[in-house]
Amino acid sequence: MERRDLLIGLFITCLVLANVMGSKITSLFGLRASVSIFIMPLLFVISDIITEVEGKKAARDMVNTALIILVFVFLYTALAIHLPPNPAYTGQDAYALIFGQSLRITAASIIAFALAQLMDIAVFSRLKAKTGSRQLWLRSNLSTYAGQLVDTLVFMFLAFYMMTPTYTAGFVLSIAWPYYLLKVLFAVIDTPFVYLGVAWLRAEKKDR
Repeated sequence: MERRDLLIGLFITCLVLANVMGSKITSLFGLRASVSIFIMPLLFVISDIITEVEGKKAARDMVNTALIILVFVFLYTALAIHLPPNPAYTGQDAYALIFGQSLRITAASIIAFALAQLMDIAVFSRLKAKTGSRQLWLRSNLSTYAGQLVDTLVFMFLAFYMMTPTYTAGFVLSIAWPYYLLKVLFAVIDTPFVYLGVAWLRAEKKDR
């Protein structure tokens, strides 16, 4: 198996896991956060590695493929939940509770993912055109900051704005900013892995 294919497979797997398991809320540094907070940064790491080594088109193709799969997973999950259970099956309520996120939240997640990844790739590619092979850390971090900002704000507003009268724009922003800063912290921590991934992928291309 080629290393690029392995990265793409891992990218898609992480995306599906984040959406299927992300409804659980945990506490991290005193903040409420979805358990997907540990997976989402990896999506940006892989996206940056592919963009750096394979180029913008390859990264966009990966995102488009992942988006199609995510929509398919969403549609099949909805079908599985709504199919009538056999009388012998007693777990329908738990099944629907675990896998049945609201349509609004799921749609918000899909839209936010697509826009965030396209932003990340666009910023990374523009910075690479200016810096060449230098300052990988700079374009990786700045593109991730931009992508995570789009992901956080788009998801929060599409999913929760005016869900109840208390979810005003100001309230949504008040819960979005700490969550975004947590993602920024993860982006800084992930920087060495971008370098390792780029070197790992380039090594295979040199051996061909």
